[in-house]
Amino acid sequence: QVQLVESGGGLVQAGGSLRLSCAASGSIRSLGTMAWYRQAPGKQRELVATITSGNSTNYADSVKGRFTISRDNAKNTVYLQMSSLTPEDTAVYLCNARLSRYGSSMFNTYWGQGTQVTVSS
Repeated sequence: QVQLVESGGGLVQAGGSLRLSCAASGSIRSLGTMAWYRQAPGKQRELVATITSGNSTNYADSVKGRFTISRDNAKNTVYLQMSSLTPEDTAVYLCNARLSRYGSSMFNTYWGQGTQVTVSS
């Protein structure tokens, strides 16, 4: 069994910062690309940032220069440092990981349950 558990969400004022974490646990053989998505009420899920196993990163234009994605492979954890937050960043933030499990070479995609980020004006 594999689990992705996010933490670090909450309520913050505009201009503030938050750091999200997502820890993957279970019978993980290899952890590939990890990503953060977000979904605001009434809107489609949006890709926020990705990071490969080699630490190459990509960001949505809306967060470039404000958000930083990083990972700790020893802890199977991905982080999202968010700064200069605006009310438009309010959403449920979900972690996503491509990984293979022990006993298989296939990579599958797993999702966390999400963590709420609310930015007040």
